[in-house]
Amino acid sequence: MASGFEHPRVLLVEDDDTVREGVAAALTANGYDVVALSDGTRVVEAMRLRPADVAVLDVGLPVGPDGFAIAARLRSGRGTPVIFLTAADAEEDRLRGFDLGADDYVVKPFSVRELMARLQVVLRRAGIAAGSSLRVRDLVIDLVDREVRRNGALVPLTPLEFDILAALASTPGRPWSKRDLLAHVWGLERYAPHLVEVHVSSLRRKIEQNGNRLLSTARGIGYVVSP
Repeated sequence: MASGFEHPRVLLVEDDDTVREGVAAALTANGYDVVALSDGTRVVEAMRLRPADVAVLDVGLPVGPDGFAIAARLRSGRGTPVIFLTAADAEEDRLRGFDLGADDYVVKPFSVRELMARLQVVLRRAGIAAGSSLRVRDLVIDLVDREVRRNGALVPLTPLEFDILAALASTPGRPWSKRDLLAHVWGLERYAPHLVEVHVSSLRRKIEQNGNRLLSTARGIGYVVSP
């Protein structure tokens, strides 16, 4: 069960910097407390003061214990739910993981939205929920029911618009670049600025129908929600 803190804690162990940073940003924006490590050598130390409520583990870690060894240790202790990240052709890995009691698998390459959906299912099954919202002035973002209200009025958003707004609102006053939003929301590494611009423009129109300017363009950087 959740550890009595406001946000469930997620242990993320992934050696690929781009994947790790993108997933960690998405989890943080959606109301989770994230411990992100590049290998398994510091897992025990990182979990000593506050254990994880769920672990997302890359199977093939080049340094220290692999994902299976980390999972075995976590499950023998608190029975921590585990989601493994694995290559598409690694059938033996998947079978071994399920023998260890894996709660789910996400096959690489994957989208952040897919991982988020699977994570939420595993947490609900374990009786854990983020149960949090983001508030910026008169804007309230319910991260559980994925609803947005401005001045009390429901703002209908598409799933992509919601993910963009949740990311921006998670760091009010700090701009997000278009590249960062592409990686966080779409899971894309290639640069496609017009894709971001179109969705942000639609998002801005919707959230400003019932209130003042909230989403601004940070010239030369990207977009920012004003605190």
